[in-house]
Amino acid sequence: MKARLGFLCAVAVLLGAVVGLSDLTAPDPELRNREIFTEMAYGVAYESWSPNPNFADGKTVQPLVAGVVPRGGLPFPYGEGPEEAQRAGRELRNPVPRDAESVGTLGAGMYRAFCLTCHDATGGGNGPVVLRGVLPPPSLHADRARTMADGEMFHVLTRGQGNMASYAAELSELERWLVVNWVRRLQEEEP
Repeated sequence: MKARLGFLCAVAVLLGAVVGLSDLTAPDPELRNREIFTEMAYGVAYESWSPNPNFADGKTVQPLVAGVVPRGGLPFPYGEGPEEAQRAGRELRNPVPRDAESVGTLGAGMYRAFCLTCHDATGGGNGPVVLRGVLPPPSLHADRARTMADGEMFHVLTRGQGNMASYAAELSELERWLVVNWVRRLQEEEP
């Protein structure tokens, strides 16, 4: 009997809460529903590249904290700098065959989306941002780029180099290898 009474009391309290939180007696489509915990639903949103006063550097997009591995990724065992890039060139092997169909579709698409703005469509280093005053990147047809091992180029895409930022957060490991293969195809063509 006590258990049944307790259950009925719990149901009554729950019903009272539902009635208290929603106006079931006189619904009015002109009135908003009652909301609780709205601070999570209506937080201030900042655009990715707009000024953001919440961070010291004023940017919304923040670099990954050292040691963070993006979801779905594996730790990259190579540090920053040219020595580590050369070591990666000696130790890493491209798992994607250069003649794979995905190189021509996905690799080319990734290159257009992320590399073309600086390196241009042919890899010459005269992309649209160069016309607006950004320092031109090295040509992908230069001897240095042509002789660079695939693993070293993958390292540059992963860690960045010089003025080039890391693309590890934007491109998955497979997509970076596809871009490396697309660059190799561009290097086979005359600039």
